Amino acid sequence: MAVSNIFHEAGIQDANVQLGKVETKDPIPEKKLEIINIRLKEVGFEIINDHMSQLIGQINNIAIDFVYNREEDIKINFSDYLAEKLNLDYNYLSTLYSSVEGTTIEKHMINLKTERVKELLVYDEKTLSEIAFELGYSSVAHLSNQFKKVTGLAPTHFKEIGDRKRKSIDKVR
Repeated sequence: MAVSNIFHEAGIQDANVQLGKVETKDPIPEKKLEIINIRLKEVGFEIINDHMSQLIGQINNIAIDFVYNREEDIKINFSDYLAEKLNLDYNYLSTLYSSVEGTTIEKHMINLKTERVKELLVYDEKTLSEIAFELGYSSVAHLSNQFKKVTGLAPTHFKEIGDRKRKSIDKVR
């Protein structure tokens, strides 16, 4: 909504705003674009114009959506899901991501899933089995091993210490 409002205030009525993407029917004049960019930065966003940066942003948005809004019965690998969503070869996406972000898509996904597990543990509304199933882990043991490898703590120990060890989603790399 914040992004929509900024574009609306700048007189861009036809802006189609979606997660990580804004489309307009007509090009935006340079002066208006500068004002929009300043306003976006004030609320923690920025305009990304180059194609590679846009693609990295799309990968990150799709990864977040996959982890946080996953339908429990989806049985698809993220690599296949990502390639399908972007209509690009996964090897190309993986190489690009690693060269720009300094980490692999796989490690990024593990870190996102770990943060999601932390969040669900802090909420204390689901069992570890339910969390493992929701996030597509093959077993509770797999989730626990991966969680411990990333955090140094067993999920049950983390649950005891609460959310002091959580990161905000925009800090996950």
